[in-house]
Amino acid sequence: MLQSLVMLHHEQQLREDICRIGRLMYEKAWIASNDGNISIRLPDGRLLVTPTGVSKGMMGPEDILLCDLEGRKISGTRDVTSEIGMHLTIYQQRPDANAVVHAHPPVATGFAVAGRALNMGILPEVIVTLGVVPLADYGLPGTPELSEAMLPYLQKYEALLLANHGAVAFGPDVLRAFFRLETVEHFARIQLVSELLGGPRALPRVEIARLFEARGRYGVASRNRFEPEGPLSAEDVEALESSPSVRPSRIVD
Repeated sequence: MLQSLVMLHHEQQLREDICRIGRLMYEKAWIASNDGNISIRLPDGRLLVTPTGVSKGMMGPEDILLCDLEGRKISGTRDVTSEIGMHLTIYQQRPDANAVVHAHPPVATGFAVAGRALNMGILPEVIVTLGVVPLADYGLPGTPELSEAMLPYLQKYEALLLANHGAVAFGPDVLRAFFRLETVEHFARIQLVSELLGGPRALPRVEIARLFEARGRYGVASRNRFEPEGPLSAEDVEALESSPSVRPSRIVD
């Protein structure tokens, strides 16, 4: 009996955490209207997920649904998010992920719409925490196409841009998943400003390698190694810019 009460209290707290993250995303203007979705994987494998057709900035804990790992609703009065397949794919591919946060942060989504990954080695904090943020090909939202486009990246990265769509991040808990998405948008804003000021200057290859080596000191497990999938270094950018077959606007695709 006591254990059941503790589990119910924990689940209620997680429902409130989802609502808090939804409000933060709404206040940051990462979502509009009923955009975005959030989920948390419970210890027993069931999922708490946001509903479709509801502003994620105006949800209450009672709006959060409970479903199984097939996406079937177990309890709740609303319908499960139409993008539940994306969440299920991430949980299937990443046993270490217990939360997924998806939104449309404007600057990061601008890069995704422009067909550009966030993969330049320009910010030490981003190199240490995320490495790079790759761009998954376009897939129709709410269909298996979206999940299939993410598959090449899920084993190596903790955040992705979704072409012509938005961004998604995941982590061991919902707060860290949210922080990773926040880092993606922060990264995109800084890169955009640097481009307006003449173009970002990537760090040398040796400095990027040192940052990857330092990951352990910050408690970050390395998944995407420096070569060949790591951030573009100053040497990489110089080589790409000097190649007559590569247009400068394409160097960060």
